[in-house]
Amino acid sequence: MGMRNLKTTKCLRWYVAWTHFILIWAVYSSFFTPLEFGFFRGLPENLFLLDIAGQIAFLIDIVVRFFVAYRDLHSHRIVYDRKLIAFRYLRSRFTVDLLGCLPWDAIYKASGREEVVRYLLWIRLSRALRVTEFFEKLEKDIRINYLFTRIAKLFVVELYCTHAAACFFYYLATTLPPVKEGYTWIGSLKMGDYSYTHFREIDLWKRYITSLYFAVVTMATVGYGEIHAVNVREMIFIMFYVSFDMILGAYLVGNIAALIVKGSKTERFRDKMAELTRYMNKNSLDKKMTRDIKRHMRLQFDRRYTEASVLKDIPASIQTKIFQNLYEPFIKEVPLFKGCSSGFITQIATKVHEEFFLPNEVVIEQGSVVDQLYIVCHGELDEVGKGEGNVPEELHAHLGAFSSFGEVSFLCNSPQRYNVVVRELCRVLRIDKQSFIEILGIYFVDGRIVLNNLLEGKDSTIRKKLLESDITLYIGIHELEFALRVNCAAYVGDLYRVKRLIGAGADPNKTDYDGRSPLHVSASKGYEDITAFLIDRGVDVNMSDKFGNTPLIDAIKNGHDQVASLLAKAGATLTFDDTGGFLCNTVMKRDLDLLKRVLANDINPNAKNYDLRTPLHIAASEGLYTMAELLLSAGASVLAKDRWGNTPLDEARIGGNKNLIKLLEAAKTSQLSEFSISSQEFQVKDEIRERNV
Repeated sequence: MGMRNLKTTKCLRWYVAWTHFILIWAVYSSFFTPLEFGFFRGLPENLFLLDIAGQIAFLIDIVVRFFVAYRDLHSHRIVYDRKLIAFRYLRSRFTVDLLGCLPWDAIYKASGREEVVRYLLWIRLSRALRVTEFFEKLEKDIRINYLFTRIAKLFVVELYCTHAAACFFYYLATTLPPVKEGYTWIGSLKMGDYSYTHFREIDLWKRYITSLYFAVVTMATVGYGEIHAVNVREMIFIMFYVSFDMILGAYLVGNIAALIVKGSKTERFRDKMAELTRYMNKNSLDKKMTRDIKRHMRLQFDRRYTEASVLKDIPASIQTKIFQNLYEPFIKEVPLFKGCSSGFITQIATKVHEEFFLPNEVVIEQGSVVDQLYIVCHGELDEVGKGEGNVPEELHAHLGAFSSFGEVSFLCNSPQRYNVVVRELCRVLRIDKQSFIEILGIYFVDGRIVLNNLLEGKDSTIRKKLLESDITLYIGIHELEFALRVNCAAYVGDLYRVKRLIGAGADPNKTDYDGRSPLHVSASKGYEDITAFLIDRGVDVNMSDKFGNTPLIDAIKNGHDQVASLLAKAGATLTFDDTGGFLCNTVMKRDLDLLKRVLANDINPNAKNYDLRTPLHIAASEGLYTMAELLLSAGASVLAKDRWGNTPLDEARIGGNKNLIKLLEAAKTSQLSEFSISSQEFQVKDEIRERNV
């Protein structure tokens, strides 16, 4: 890695030196091209050789450009691939650069001095872009006075415009044959006793200065009339030139005004950088930190179009759509949000902030507590474990597009386990913890999905920390609150609200603090429509609350036969923790209706309580003829004995109810006869089995 960095540094130094060298040739070419067009119809030998040397330099630069990496405008990543670099250059400036390198003077002479060929010289003005790029760099360099840089740039702009105009003025004069040179601005010119007759024979420098003087006084509109247009072509050109001068003058005045009021973004950037430099010098920050701060500020200035402030005057609804288009495609692909609802993804997209980080910058340090969740849009990062002493750093994971980092610390309230270091310029999205919790307040079901996604492939330590985190506690509280809302809606019989809450993500199997589900509530209140809806949603029909009651028990206890029928058809069974005790208490309370309903749902009438007494024992001892009759019809046994060996008939005889005694004696006779018949059938079956053997 060290050798690679050294090699990269050497190449960078050579490339910087080359850019400065080619900048000098660009300045020369930009100024000489108008001069060649206006004053030369065929270069002399010394200038021709200089021109060829310049074109060779630009040809070399074309080759160099095929190896220069560039920053992709969409992903903001540095592209090093040779094929992509070549393809991009071929599509952009290659054709213009190559045409500019052709020896147009030689082509002009070889073509029989065709005037149209000379116009192709202006292709070389594309090299002026290098000069404008150079001034843009100077403006951002805080080491150079901004006022000086701007004035120098404005002076160069004005100088170049007048230089080009002077060359074109002279060119217009040369388009007429020598016999008509008196009908040109310079051929008819007299300055005192000096006449410009046969101006083509006058010294080149004097001709150029005269043309430049004409261009300057025309631009400044302070000419005294001693130099003026003579023919129509000159008049037309001067009209366009003066019109252009008005626009140029407005541009110059506007820039000077901006310098005075200090309103340009570049100047605000320089002022900010100057303040930061003073602050860093005052606090003696180390060089690496100082360099990182300056690079980050420069990056933010270069990426200022990403600032949210540009959208502050746009309605919130439109901003939401913008954020959806920009960020949703990235958030959807993040594994942490796999399976989450579209509404949750949209809310995340509206709350994230975009940031850029430079290579080798540490986004999150190991051991820090993270209150931001990061999502990678473009770029590459590494999760690196910090080594102890001389132990080298250990690469834990490589992060690319659609990755997230800091989520374990963010969701588990634990220190960050690794350094997150940028390898390539990264564009990331971040959301703060408060905004994330606010979104979970609405989409808490998606919060549970996020936690489950985080747990995939994680060890038991992270699971434990996650269970103890405030995010998990927050989601649990909201799930309980939602369960209470569903129970309240079921209590008042509001089917629409129950549907809406469950549709919003409420779990219909979630119980309240008493362990009661919405089905318990609807069954106890007798709401057939809500009960049917919850059964269709797959709710557990045999769920017991903290008191041991199931929805079927609640329906039976409250006399809702239709609801009980619905539950029974759905597979609900009547079960009690103490069936015998429940039936004995029901008989003791003389609740005949409840007893009928439970017996109709196939409850065992011979179930015994803690004293081994059946419901028929209680009915016989209390003299409850109707209940005893009901129990007998349900299959209650008169022969059952309690802890003390007493049967229901014994209890009736003690009570002295003659009608009840007769009922139980008749039932005893009937049950004994049935028992005898059953015994005989068993004997016959045994004999047949023995014979077969």
